[in-house]
Amino acid sequence: QVQLVESGGGLVQAGGSLRLSCAASGRTLSSYSMGWFRQAPGKEREFVAALRWSGGSTLYADSVKGRFTISRDNAQNTVYLQMNSLKPEDTAVYYCAASRRLGLTSYGYTYDYWGQGTQVTVSS
Repeated sequence: QVQLVESGGGLVQAGGSLRLSCAASGRTLSSYSMGWFRQAPGKEREFVAALRWSGGSTLYADSVKGRFTISRDNAQNTVYLQMNSLKPEDTAVYYCAASRRLGLTSYGYTYDYWGQGTQVTVSS
């Protein structure tokens, strides 16, 4: 079992920044990949970013590339999503997820564990 807890969401003006955290517990994550997804009301869940725990390889959705950065803290078993130059269309509930697959993936069904989500609201 892997437990994931997100934090750091809130209200921010367009152009501002926010950093989300995902604390993981239950098992070592050395063989896992971590992902961030988001979902707005009435919209499909969409991929945001992914990171290979071992080695730190990353993958980003085109919509956030250059603005968002995914990173990890090995000692704290924590994954971060630094969000800069935020836009109103970034407004959504953001979810942290963990996958046992070796390769990075943008598909939600490839992730095995999910956090409860944290709300991010970007005002114009």
